[in-house]
Amino acid sequence: MIVSVLIFLLIFGVLVTSHEFGHFIIAKSGGIRVNEFFIGMGPTLWKKQKGETLYSIKLLPIGGACVFDGLDPIAEEKGDYDERSFLNAPVWRRIATLFAGPFANFLIAYILAVILVSFSAWNFPVVNKMTEDSAAAEAGMQPGDKIISIDGEKVYMSGEVTLISQFAEGSPMDIVYERDGVRHETTLIPKFSEEDQRYYMGVYMGEYGEIKGAEALKYAWYEVRYYFRTTYRSLALLVKGKLSKDDVSGPVGMVKMVDDTYEEVRPYGISAVILTMLSLTVLLSVNLGVMNLLPLPALDGGRLVFQFIEVIIGKPVPPEKEGFVHMVGMIALMGLMVFVLFNDITKFTR
Repeated sequence: MIVSVLIFLLIFGVLVTSHEFGHFIIAKSGGIRVNEFFIGMGPTLWKKQKGETLYSIKLLPIGGACVFDGLDPIAEEKGDYDERSFLNAPVWRRIATLFAGPFANFLIAYILAVILVSFSAWNFPVVNKMTEDSAAAEAGMQPGDKIISIDGEKVYMSGEVTLISQFAEGSPMDIVYERDGVRHETTLIPKFSEEDQRYYMGVYMGEYGEIKGAEALKYAWYEVRYYFRTTYRSLALLVKGKLSKDDVSGPVGMVKMVDDTYEEVRPYGISAVILTMLSLTVLLSVNLGVMNLLPLPALDGGRLVFQFIEVIIGKPVPPEKEGFVHMVGMIALMGLMVFVLFNDITKFTR
């Protein structure tokens, strides 16, 4: 477990640092003053003032922040902001600065995905075999068929087929597939499993192959896109009430996920561990980017909402009103974090 905790801290540190550095570099390049850049939460372990910015590392490795001058007028209790404050920067500069954090997570995910694709086998969306009473077989498909698209959505990896199937929820699926170089079309009606309480296509997917050279750049995008779709579609299920509280995890849950993954791949050697953890990092980086873009108070997405309101109506929302909304949102977010932490602990100690 100690190794898993260290791996998690390394992954989480990379994700948080890259996210906050995205905010930092765009703010600095745009002339916005950064008062503090810190990684972690709680008591300060190390700090150094360099120029106008205080850099620090804090005790609890569960977050970080890039604090712009004038970002939260209520919290700062200061009214004399100059032209280099976030509050007085041009609106599109503020938008770019806020968006830069999630964008940095997507960029890091893509870079890591290029490495991952270059050094591991790609799982192509090819039908490996079929189950008994297979819906795919009834639709005319056979082992060896390569799925090209489902309901007009192109697929490039086996995981995409599984993802689309899960979210189809039993509705007919228009499938384009390739057999011996010839394309075919069919409509597949998934079958419901009473035992698993879900619908199945009735296929086992997967044919592994290498991606060489510049092709890795393209397939890395497919990898990131897959995790992006997985994240926002899972959020949709959560909103619809089709996921329970046990399907949501915080730091403790992620440590458990890292530990389970590590124990599973450790027998296959260090290279397998590294590649698997790279894949997990890509997933978490995309997840962090998407979550921060949600239009919720205190998150980057919530702050972006107020910037776009300013673009539309031609004037900013009064800072004290926006600050109050984000303050309430931060309190709610902290409450949610405590709930998720408690739920993780009880879930994994049952």
